[in-house]
Amino acid sequence: MAFNWKTFWTRAFTALIFVAVMMAGLLYNEWSFLLLITLIHFGCWWEYLKLIEKIFGVSFHVYIKLGFCLTGYHLLLLCCGLLQLSGYALSSSFSLPFLLAGLVLLVTGMFKQRLHLKALGAAALGLFYISLSWALLLLLRYTTDINIMKDAAQAARSGFFIPVLLIAAIWINDTCAYLVGSMIGRTPFSKISPKKTVEGTIGGMLLCVAAITLILQFWFQWQVLLAISLIAAVAGTAGDLLESKLKRMAGVKDSGSIMPGHGGFMDRFDSLLVTIPFVWLFFAVLSWFLGNIQLHHGTPVALFTIPGSGY
Repeated sequence: MAFNWKTFWTRAFTALIFVAVMMAGLLYNEWSFLLLITLIHFGCWWEYLKLIEKIFGVSFHVYIKLGFCLTGYHLLLLCCGLLQLSGYALSSSFSLPFLLAGLVLLVTGMFKQRLHLKALGAAALGLFYISLSWALLLLLRYTTDINIMKDAAQAARSGFFIPVLLIAAIWINDTCAYLVGSMIGRTPFSKISPKKTVEGTIGGMLLCVAAITLILQFWFQWQVLLAISLIAAVAGTAGDLLESKLKRMAGVKDSGSIMPGHGGFMDRFDSLLVTIPFVWLFFAVLSWFLGNIQLHHGTPVALFTIPGSGY
């Protein structure tokens, strides 16, 4: 596949703006993070529902679309940790109203049009595919029980860095896979995504793991870096293929057009949507494993700290 400089520079310029917005939301404070994820959540939902409409040849009533979005958003609010607005916790005081509003809109919308059960069921899967994924990322961001830092005194900042590391790993994998595939890619990786090559996929995975683990091991536990980068490389590739399959079924090239050269929200975050649950599961299993060590052997092992890391 010949290297396309025009496409590269278009993607690069858009990516710079995109990265600036993402970094501002990720790094400023807890509220900016929530606002960023909120925007992405609703953007992904709107594009996902458009894909489902095209796949099944139906048109959802706007109440149904809003109902799914709000119902899903209540999952995000449940995972906001200790965030409060005017003294009221988001998780306990605001999540239920969003759930009720979403359900009311869903039911109302269903009475306003003839139902297509398969399309409605496929749309409902977005609660897991989209809303649950972003909710789990919020859960990781606002957690206080994880230590991934090499310096134990910085353990409290772990929740801040986990989303940054995860998104960085996804970006490195995607970018390196694109560059390697453009330069030396010859063998098609999958019929679902014709432009993806075996050489690019493998190259992206190797460079992602190497970059994240080798460069950042001075600040973070290398075992955690290795796990995050491996999960991001493998699950991220699967997420990209899943969205490519949905687009092929819908007969569209991109899920949206908000970002020239990159498509829409789903195009930009397809890898992350599948990766987040596996990263969360990694930490959950690790927590259970270390908890059992402490419970049965009396060993004072800190949650999410790898045995042998020195912390």
